[in-house]
Amino acid sequence: MSSMMVEAAGGIVYRRRSDDDITQDTDDEGPAPDPAHPSAVDGLELCVVHRPKYDDWSWPKGKLELNESHRHAAVREIGEETGVHVALGPRLGEIEYPLGSEGKKGKRPKAKGGVTKHVVFWMARPIDEHEAAMRAPALGPVTPADVDEIDNVVWVSVRRARRLLSHAQDRDILDLFVDYVEEGAEHSQTLLIVRHGKAEARKQWKGSDANRPITPKGAATAYALNRELACYAPSRLVTSPWVRCLETIEVFSWQTGLSMVPADELTEDAFAENPEGSWERFEEEITHSMNAHSTTAVCMHRPVIGGIFEHLRSICVSKSLSKQLIASSPYMPTGNAVALFIVQSDEGPRIIDIQRLAPLVY
Repeated sequence: MSSMMVEAAGGIVYRRRSDDDITQDTDDEGPAPDPAHPSAVDGLELCVVHRPKYDDWSWPKGKLELNESHRHAAVREIGEETGVHVALGPRLGEIEYPLGSEGKKGKRPKAKGGVTKHVVFWMARPIDEHEAAMRAPALGPVTPADVDEIDNVVWVSVRRARRLLSHAQDRDILDLFVDYVEEGAEHSQTLLIVRHGKAEARKQWKGSDANRPITPKGAATAYALNRELACYAPSRLVTSPWVRCLETIEVFSWQTGLSMVPADELTEDAFAENPEGSWERFEEEITHSMNAHSTTAVCMHRPVIGGIFEHLRSICVSKSLSKQLIASSPYMPTGNAVALFIVQSDEGPRIIDIQRLAPLVY
């Protein structure tokens, strides 16, 4: 019998307690944290939810709605089940299990035909009410879960979470989270590279290239991309001042109230004349994001993205990661984006995760 797939998404929401709030989990298994040899996860709290229907403790997650991406479902479901507004971080991984085994405790269930549930998980950091309100028009509604779906939400240490979680696969996701935290992911900053929406053909456009606009289809793609960008809660919008880039992110600017910061060095002409100048301007945005601890979206043109990718590949933590920054034109489709997750190291900024964002146009 062929297997059907139910798609779902969720995440591990984390926050750091202040020194005054840190207490030892006396009922945890294993030794207490050693102050002389601190771990990167010491002092972190994770959000775990209780589902009364299954009487289990798990990560907040839920099924994708119609015309919804995994990342959007993760942000929405986390918000609905925990009451916490979040921005996504590095992607943790995914699990699968037979839908009929939902909530059943014990060994890792294996799919053997029938309906399988596939869940994708992200790291997710809380954002404040102001940030949530700004992005709400782009993200869409987040409504609280019913009490018969989620009846308890707790913040616990990593050690306590490992003991509390009811399912082995949730603990597998926790292991991936710990690995990322040890790589510095807790302090990673997000930089979004946006390629402008589909523009009018050069041969058909009678005006200047700088004033060539996006097509109606390009406008639809740009509008749909807003919902994906909102999952990362950008607080700064930087763009080439050419019309097709401005038009791609102007609705997101209007929805959030964020100003568009023009970057003349990121136009096609500027890049053709001085590629290093374009990289230096983009590098300034990396520095700004790291110093301000904020997320920036930068809208650029195809050839500029290719040049920027050349530099970015050299600061990826692995070869497999660098290959995700495609080396051949067009680098990414029009109206798409990539999310870079960057940490500061002794050698400078390093990219630890890359996610591709494709809008759903329907």
